[in-house]
Amino acid sequence: MGQPTSPNLRRRQLLRAMTALGLVGMPLPALARTGVQRVRMSVDGDTTRVVFDMDGEADYSMFHLQSPDRLVVDLENARAIEDLAISDNPRSAIKAVRHAARNGSDLRVVFDLRKPVEPRSFVLMPAQGAPHRLVLDLNAGEAIAPRVAENSNGARRGRSQENLRDVVVAIDAGHGGHDPGAIGPAGTREKDVVLQIARRLAERVDSERGMKAVMIRSGDYFLPLRERIERARKADADVFVSIHADAIANRSVQGSSVYMLSERGASSEAARFLAQRENQADLSLGGVPINGKDDSLTNVLLDLAQSGSLEASNTLAERMISELHRVGKVRKPEVERANFAVLRSPDVPSILVEAAFISNPSEERKLRSASFQSSLADAMLTGLRSYFSTHARPGTLIADGQPDQHIIRPGETLSGIADRYSLSLAELRSANNVSDDRIYAGQVLQIPRDS
Repeated sequence: MGQPTSPNLRRRQLLRAMTALGLVGMPLPALARTGVQRVRMSVDGDTTRVVFDMDGEADYSMFHLQSPDRLVVDLENARAIEDLAISDNPRSAIKAVRHAARNGSDLRVVFDLRKPVEPRSFVLMPAQGAPHRLVLDLNAGEAIAPRVAENSNGARRGRSQENLRDVVVAIDAGHGGHDPGAIGPAGTREKDVVLQIARRLAERVDSERGMKAVMIRSGDYFLPLRERIERARKADADVFVSIHADAIANRSVQGSSVYMLSERGASSEAARFLAQRENQADLSLGGVPINGKDDSLTNVLLDLAQSGSLEASNTLAERMISELHRVGKVRKPEVERANFAVLRSPDVPSILVEAAFISNPSEERKLRSASFQSSLADAMLTGLRSYFSTHARPGTLIADGQPDQHIIRPGETLSGIADRYSLSLAELRSANNVSDDRIYAGQVLQIPRDS
């Protein structure tokens, strides 16, 4: 349940149905093939970005070949509308591109490489006049080594990375076990697709420098809402992201939404937390034990924790919405507030992402698609990057580790970023091997430390 159906599997299912009906001698209708309109390439430092512009969705896979180095991309049920040529750029990781039909219905694209690359891929849905896109980021650089600043005696300056920790992202797949969540018109269960999305996000978080994922639900079993919160707090989570798929009687409604806890929900949770203190000797708030403290001090601690948590939740939700816009329709462009019990942790910034409307037949199909799930996971990872670039707690690799990084947000300029870190524009360009001021949202800049 919840797995995308490939074009070849659909052909086999149709053939079996025709056989059963005695229609096997009739011609098998051809499935429409996705047209690849062109391939674009750009270079930013050690990263070469390749974009496939397509007139529809296409499942894809890719793998490496060596001696010589090549990256092979196979697109199912696809064809090249025009010759997929790219301009030569000696700074890119790609020397040339070739393509050919494969298996009678698929398209194979081979990139001849100048050096080995570490590829990352994601899919973008049509937006603002742009078509369906498959994006490959080919990183040809070595793993970034920590920049070590020295004083006049040659001693290291700054915090040792050995004493720093990763930020912890608690990822909660909604429902599970006997609770299937919403069920789509074609029988897709919410609990299945949100677990698949959560796993994809966890894989990306774990591969990110300075981040660690904690899966609240890793299989098909039920967890009470309160236990989900407690698991996140026990893991010392820096943020809590609960993933769901919305449903409504009107099947035409579509789009993503992001929620945070309402003030009313925060108030009711404060009362519950104070009541719990009377029955639990080792209760703590944000890692600070509160047993033995008088009620007035406990109230101050709780108020401070909740105020900071709600403010951070709002920031995280805003960053997430701006990235989900790149994947598809967002139902409302602003953060929504609701009294979701799963968001009631008083000291962990928490949001709930409604990925799409499973009650909408079109969005139900998308939710089952591996490419759409991957796009959602990529968007949420970029939202997390943007959030932690300004809200990582002290003592974490992102906050105090080296080298410093800055995740570019919409509307920022290179000169403004240089001013923020007290750098000259030339220093910032040199540290990132860029020759002009063109930047894009989600791009990671290295921020040089003082020598």
